[in-house]
Amino acid sequence: MNETVAVPASSGSAARAAPQLSALVVAHNEAEQLAACLQTLGFADEIVVVLDRCTDASKQIASEFTECIVEGAWPIEGPRRHAGIAVCSGDWILEVDADERVPEALAWEIRATIAGAKPGYFLIPFDNYIGDRLVRHGWGGSWGVMAAPRLFTPGAKQWGEQRIHPALRLQGTKRRLKTAMRHYVDRDLSDMMNRLQRYSDARAADLRAAGEPLPPLWWVLRRSLSRFLKCYVARRGFREGGWGFAIALMAALFPLIAHLKASLGTPRSDPAER
Repeated sequence: MNETVAVPASSGSAARAAPQLSALVVAHNEAEQLAACLQTLGFADEIVVVLDRCTDASKQIASEFTECIVEGAWPIEGPRRHAGIAVCSGDWILEVDADERVPEALAWEIRATIAGAKPGYFLIPFDNYIGDRLVRHGWGGSWGVMAAPRLFTPGAKQWGEQRIHPALRLQGTKRRLKTAMRHYVDRDLSDMMNRLQRYSDARAADLRAAGEPLPPLWWVLRRSLSRFLKCYVARRGFREGGWGFAIALMAALFPLIAHLKASLGTPRSDPAER
């Protein structure tokens, strides 16, 4: 999973005129994979790392790649992301999570694209992996995405206040890159189930914070079934064998378990602290 991306820089007046690129990584106790992520970002003019309540070696690892490190505590994802965006000095910002890698072909495409692009944002497609296996089908229903707006100019992307899957406010025409980001979603089934625990805790906290009556259980059950069918049938998760079924099942259980947690009790701790 480790790879180093080296994209030659321009020289002379062309280099001075080229748009500057900031790579932003937000991490919480990601010592196991942070270095592998940062190694692929050497093509950026600047690397900014936001460390949220890290108690492992994440800071030591990040300092090997950049001096621009922001530390703090943010229980909500939006303010955490905005803290990093505010520090980025580039004309364009590339958001990369610690479990993602930028292959060399994508690095070249990003550099070529921003050289002449108007301000706004670009969707970047994802190749999603479970362990070392590329799983192409079945993602969706709040359980994995196939593309996301990760390349943008300052002000073109605003994060919402939700703890999980925050809403995004985007400005500009939707554009899309061709080369995929590599996303190592889960190591194995146990990792996937632990993610369900974290996601449902965060969603339950959002439901309670909204202060609105919860929908009836029958409505949530119908939604869960719809998500299963969407992932397993419409998005062809059946082509991935057992993994496709597991993805569809997690997508279906996510709203149901979150609803039960919100109605029956509170999580033991902030999900981000685990």
